[in-house]
Amino acid sequence: MMKALLALLSCLAVLSPAFAAQEVVVAQKNKSFSQPRITIHAGDKVTFRNDDAFVHNVFSLTDAQPFDLGTYTQGQAKSVTFAKAGTYDIECAIHPEMKLTVVVAP
Repeated sequence: MMKALLALLSCLAVLSPAFAAQEVVVAQKNKSFSQPRITIHAGDKVTFRNDDAFVHNVFSLTDAQPFDLGTYTQGQAKSVTFAKAGTYDIECAIHPEMKLTVVVAP
């Protein structure tokens, strides 16, 4: 019984990287997000990296998971893990022209 359990756990360890959560980096440069739209899966993390010489903010008022990462300066990054499927509208509170759509698949 113990050998069978260990064999099963070994198989799962080999398969699990295919199902592991991913990280996507979205840069903020020239008062825009590096991509206007991304598609990820529930459980994935998006890291927002400030490549501009001034402060940015990232927030979403989407009902499924509202958040506000606050302000951060050049070279800093902040992350959000998207737990629920849905479409998220992301903005910068300082630069209202900055918009990103994150589509989270189940």
